[in-house]
Amino acid sequence: MAPLAAISLVLLLAGLVVGVVRAGGVMPLPYGSATEIQDYVARHHAAAVALAVGTFGSSIPLAIYAATASARLRQLGITAPGATIALAGGLLASTGLALSSLTTWTLSRPEVTSDAALVRALYYLTYLTGGPWHVVTLGLLIAGIAVPGLIVRLMLLPVAWTGLVIAGIAELTTLVLIWPGLSPLLPLARFTGLIWLIVAGALLPLRRLNKQEATARS
Repeated sequence: MAPLAAISLVLLLAGLVVGVVRAGGVMPLPYGSATEIQDYVARHHAAAVALAVGTFGSSIPLAIYAATASARLRQLGITAPGATIALAGGLLASTGLALSSLTTWTLSRPEVTSDAALVRALYYLTYLTGGPWHVVTLGLLIAGIAVPGLIVRLMLLPVAWTGLVIAGIAELTTLVLIWPGLSPLLPLARFTGLIWLIVAGALLPLRRLNKQEATARS
């Protein structure tokens, strides 16, 4: 499982880094000047394609991770909703990321960038699907693993508690829809969450721990 989360993170970072290098800077926030957004989209087609490819590639191993984590939790005897929440959250997070990448790719088309109203709408959609949608549902995936990890001692307690904190921050990003100033929480929750999934994937056992082993982990 850990390699899947690692691949997802590497692909996402690769797309971001190449996009930033090709554009000479990061994409502006959608709440900014319409002229600035239009200029960025019109002048940086290659950067948008790189970002779209990396993001889309990242969404695939994330979906596989969610399915694998859910199956692993069920094999470990987790009959509570955690396994289903992890699956639903992971698939939704992957879908949000994929939709964001496809709208980013659409923004790279010269025939689209000539329409200012369409660019603005697609830009908002890119931000919302790859931002709040992806991060909030990523929090569900993390919580779906961390909660049984804590209750049944499937992983070290500090790791489980860290996962719950990250999941809580991810859910708080819903407030970005009301207060755009909270936007920095999105990358914070996204990248710490993916790193946590790598750690959790490496630590999640293949079999249920007995009482003595679980006590030792606490």
